[in-house]
Amino acid sequence: MSTPEETLLVLTNLPDADSAGHIGRLLVEQRLAACVNIMAPCTSVYRWNDAVETATEIPLLIKTTLARYPALQAALTAAHPYELPEIVAVPLHEGLPAYLAWVGAETADRHP
Repeated sequence: MSTPEETLLVLTNLPDADSAGHIGRLLVEQRLAACVNIMAPCTSVYRWNDAVETATEIPLLIKTTLARYPALQAALTAAHPYELPEIVAVPLHEGLPAYLAWVGAETADRHP
C-alpha cells in the first residue's frame, strides 16, 4: 500500500514519440512505475549553452513511489537521449486511496 506521502508524480520530456514509448514501457516493465502517461507534443522554450532554444517534446507523467524513485531515476537517466534530462519528482498531497495502493502494489520490489 502507498500513501500520498509515499507516492510521486515524476515529470520528464522526450524528443519524440518512439523514445517516449520505449522509456514508458521500460519503466512499467521494470516495476519502477505503475503507470506512464505519454502526453501530446508540446513546445518547450529553454536556455541551453547560453542560447534560447525551442523544441517540440513529448511529456511523460510517471507514477511511482518514494522507495522506487532512486532506481527509476537511474533507469531513466541511463535510457534518456538528452545530455541533461529534466527529471523532477512531485510528492502528492492527496489521492484516491485505492489508486495510491495500486501504485504501491505495482511498483513493489518483487525481489526478496
